[in-house]
Amino acid sequence: MNDPTGATRFARIRAHLESVRVAAGPRAWTYEFLLFGFKQGWACLFGGLMLALLLGTHLFYPANAALHRYDFLTLSAVAIQIAMLALRLESPREALVICAFHLIGTIMELFKTHAGSWVYPEASLLHIGPVPLFSGFMYAAVGSYIARIWRIFDFGFSCYPPVWATVLLASAIYVNFFAHHWLPDVRIALFAAAILLFGRTWIWFTPWREPRRMPLLLGFFLVALFIWLAENIGTFANAWTYPSQRHGWEMVSLMKLGAWYLLMIISFVLVSLIHGIRRVDQIR
Repeated sequence: MNDPTGATRFARIRAHLESVRVAAGPRAWTYEFLLFGFKQGWACLFGGLMLALLLGTHLFYPANAALHRYDFLTLSAVAIQIAMLALRLESPREALVICAFHLIGTIMELFKTHAGSWVYPEASLLHIGPVPLFSGFMYAAVGSYIARIWRIFDFGFSCYPPVWATVLLASAIYVNFFAHHWLPDVRIALFAAAILLFGRTWIWFTPWREPRRMPLLLGFFLVALFIWLAENIGTFANAWTYPSQRHGWEMVSLMKLGAWYLLMIISFVLVSLIHGIRRVDQIR
């Protein structure tokens, strides 16, 4: 297991919470569940703060402010990152992941907005074309979560496919996000390829003392579901708007879950190249 006394402040809190002695039985199960929730919340710190900013500025940001709301969001995201590094709430490697995801996400945003998939309805100065710079941090929040949760829960994998095959699948998914606008959409084939590659893969994670496991494909779905819920908050906060929401807010289509599922695979593979895959045959 990774050394819990590592570089971040959270590592010391984690070590203290994991050393607590609780009698076996229902109390231990309850404590493990609460500790699992606390660790998940900590891994979501950046994403949670960004969602709070989206919703808070939508409800309370002055309409006549000298600084555009989108620009305030961009500057706030940068300030959060600087603060998390300065306070050692985030490791430099996790910050690197955020930068990579911001770049990849911004490229996708430029293409998708040009194609009319969604729009940013408010004005800004800090933007590239029609894309405000805060939008890249939405993708970065996903990368930040995966990078942090990987370390916090000490991920291990059984029956993990060859790394080159996962990179090939992630690349094909990313290309299809662009190419399906003028070529046949092959996402069904990509879903099938994901099942073939990861269908036998289990992810092992340690909430407290005992390693637990779940099918990796189920893990992808659960995270994609939470991203879809967060997207509903983002569109409600008018951070971006889909064509179907042009005349008023409505829930984001459940069909978007498929897109987020595929995006999860891209995100997971990218983080795996940074953290590496700890293969396990059996964990007791």
